[in-house]
Amino acid sequence: MTASNSDPALAIGENTVVTVEFWIMSTDGEALDDSGGPVSFLYRGLDSLLPRLDDGLEGKTAGFEQTFHLEPEDAFGDYDPELLRVEPRSRFPEPLEVGMQFEGVPGDPDEDGTVVHPDDGEARDDALIFSVTDLTDDKVVLDANHPFAGMALRVRIKVLDVRPADPEEIEQGYADVDDESDEVLDAMIEARRNPGTLH
Repeated sequence: MTASNSDPALAIGENTVVTVEFWIMSTDGEALDDSGGPVSFLYRGLDSLLPRLDDGLEGKTAGFEQTFHLEPEDAFGDYDPELLRVEPRSRFPEPLEVGMQFEGVPGDPDEDGTVVHPDDGEARDDALIFSVTDLTDDKVVLDANHPFAGMALRVRIKVLDVRPADPEEIEQGYADVDDESDEVLDAMIEARRNPGTLH
């Protein structure tokens, strides 16, 4: 982003690149995650925020700051108990720790990465990412739900900058930024693409 492209009066809308900081909290104010500094995205592009947040930012300018309340369906989806599995510990490599993640389940002959979409029954080639949430001597509890699935959230957003998108950014559908993608923003992007199946 170059300063010459910045316009403090430019409103967020179609074909703009927005730079924000955001903080995610539970409804009782507990800090859950944050953007880790400024992040930039093409408004309503492939790298944009959740639709409910995009709606709240439309027409705003640099300096705007607000806390948005998001119900689960507007955030990371409802909790799906079918994405919780208990497997024999012998299927997993050691050392094994809570928090480790696996694409599919090691040693599971049926785990080919195909997921049947609940809305239309169509098979998708989206391999589920399972997180280890509990361990015993012989069992492993795995969960492919996003950690915030089923939670109502508060997201505080501060708009730092708004600029016109370059023609290349408009064509490719996302902003060109110098810094590395942030995991929190990546999670929001994935939730936008696949509501309720974020992993």
